[in-house]
Amino acid sequence: MSDKEKIEAEITSVEVNAEQTEVIVPETRKISDSTPEANVEEEVKEGIKTVESVSEIKTEEEIAEEESSELPGLEMHIKEEVREETTVEGQAETKVEKTVKDEPEAFDWDSLGKKHENYSKEERSRLEDVYTKTMSSIVEHEVIEGTVVSINNREVVINIGYKSDGIIPLNEFRYNPDLKVNDKVEIYVENQEDATGQMILSHKKARILKSWERVNDAYSKDEIITGYVKSRTKGGLIVDVFGIEAFLPGSQIDVKPIRDYDIFVDKSMEFKVVKINQEYKNVVVSHKALIEDELEAQRAEIIAKLEKGQVLEGTAKNITSYGVFIDLGGVDGLVHITDLSWGRINHPDEVVELDQKLKVVILDFDENKKRIALGLKQLTPHPWDSLDPNMKVGDKVKGKVVVLADYGAFIEISPGVEGLIHVSEMSWSQHLRTAQDFLKVGDEVEAVILTLDREERKMSLGMKQLLPDPWKDIRERYPVGSKHKADVRNFTNFGIFVEIEEGVDGLIHISDLSWSKKIKHPAEFTKVGEKIDVIVLDVDEQNRRLSLGHKQLEENPWDVFETVFTFGSVHEGTVIDVKDRGAVVSLPYGVEGFAPSRHIKKEDGTFAKIDDVLPFKVIEFSKENKKIILSHTSTYQKASVANSKESKKNDDKQTKHNVQKINEKMEKTTLGDLDVLANLKSDLEKEEKKNK
Repeated sequence: MSDKEKIEAEITSVEVNAEQTEVIVPETRKISDSTPEANVEEEVKEGIKTVESVSEIKTEEEIAEEESSELPGLEMHIKEEVREETTVEGQAETKVEKTVKDEPEAFDWDSLGKKHENYSKEERSRLEDVYTKTMSSIVEHEVIEGTVVSINNREVVINIGYKSDGIIPLNEFRYNPDLKVNDKVEIYVENQEDATGQMILSHKKARILKSWERVNDAYSKDEIITGYVKSRTKGGLIVDVFGIEAFLPGSQIDVKPIRDYDIFVDKSMEFKVVKINQEYKNVVVSHKALIEDELEAQRAEIIAKLEKGQVLEGTAKNITSYGVFIDLGGVDGLVHITDLSWGRINHPDEVVELDQKLKVVILDFDENKKRIALGLKQLTPHPWDSLDPNMKVGDKVKGKVVVLADYGAFIEISPGVEGLIHVSEMSWSQHLRTAQDFLKVGDEVEAVILTLDREERKMSLGMKQLLPDPWKDIRERYPVGSKHKADVRNFTNFGIFVEIEEGVDGLIHISDLSWSKKIKHPAEFTKVGEKIDVIVLDVDEQNRRLSLGHKQLEENPWDVFETVFTFGSVHEGTVIDVKDRGAVVSLPYGVEGFAPSRHIKKEDGTFAKIDDVLPFKVIEFSKENKKIILSHTSTYQKASVANSKESKKNDDKQTKHNVQKINEKMEKTTLGDLDVLANLKSDLEKEEKKNK
């Protein structure tokens, strides 16, 4: 408070026992904010003296009036107000305005000009309350109540008890076309004052905030609210609830499936708030929840009366891929697809139509989970009970393929009666296959009953039994030593599985593939799907196995090689592989030999390497082990002349013997392709002529 205000407060607090008068005090200087503090104090004292002198002036009539007062003890208080006025000459004048006021207490002249309270604590508190109520406290970002002051075509002026009114666009009140002056509305204070000094208010935001509070309150209290269905959207409807757009899923419209959502648009309905996402401000409502609450008592009553085996009538309300839901009059039950028909079906709509009335039997129910399992096929006799009593194992039956699996096919002999044909009973072949290789769904097939269990209601069938068993006379058709062509079916590390005909398989061991080549894996010799010549080596009729051979189709060349690669004979060979222990050497006529490391040293001191063509001497020959040991080193080492002549004589004798033996072999052989042996014979004959 400024010094000027203090002075004026002190002056106005002066009370005098007189009627209200106005006294003009001349030559009073105007008090300004720029007056020094010392001068201010002098002027205050001077003003007080002036007022006291004025207050002492009384007329005789006034004294008489006081003495003749009818209310003895009533004391008068006069409130003086000092104000400044400017005269025509610019002189400042101080006027004292006196107001007579009845007060219960006498004026204390001694307290004039002193800094202490003039009111009791109770009175001061009362006055502060009155004053506070005249002030309006406005807080930003809160919702308050305002009064409509005026309305025009574009705006609405709102009074919220602040220093100025606020303006809100009229379109925020479009939901309330009957808005008029003096109506109370909810207002959201966005800003007390913008750059232009205008207060920013919003009615729309106030409605949203209040609506959000009401929605949360309804959710917490599980209240029933009313909303307006505005439009349809994907999967449901959009509902206006307290001005907020909420989502009504299609599954929450009714307990029954709704096919046409449009019939609910532009209608008001009752809902329950079932979910609120506080982060994204999303609201989900449900009308179905209300209906379920109403049906809960009815369901409990119905379930309490249910018994297993009870037959009820219901309506098919929903069809799914796994079954049909039946409305039993307030409670739903499920008929699983396996309980619709004794026969096998692909989809429930093959048996039941939507809204069809059906009689069903209760198979089981759970009172806690309120699940009821129903059956339809149980109301008709089981097909196995009416199966021909004369049907027995070995009989031929016809049916349709209804299901295919890798392990077999299910054949429907009659509706509800099925038999299984295992894949091993589809063909005499021993090769692993799937049922899809033989049959497809819908095929009509003929089969033989292999097993029949009426109690377990199981039947196994066979197709191959309708064909003759190829192993029945296997020894007559495939005797040992007979030659055949077979199809290569599969490889193993130890041999090749081949099929001579459907159902007749055999194995060619890897050791029976070639006389001369060392085969590490059958894939080096042939390919799957190719045909190969075989000879029957053995027949195992009991285990249905044939032992086959391929190399046995040719004469054993080692009988001939024994006469060619004699001990000490020298032959030209090509190094095809070098190992730590020695080198593998390819010799004439497609045979291979082995030269140890110490025997592949050349005359120049180096060792033989791959692709080197060198003379090799046979130092060991084993017909049983099919092994030839060679040496290059021994070919250039010096030997005695006698040994050389003796060796030459022995070689000539051996050559004649070889030619004679080859002629005998060629006469006895039954093979068509004898090029190798013929070439060998020709070479030996040339050698014999040369020696002569």
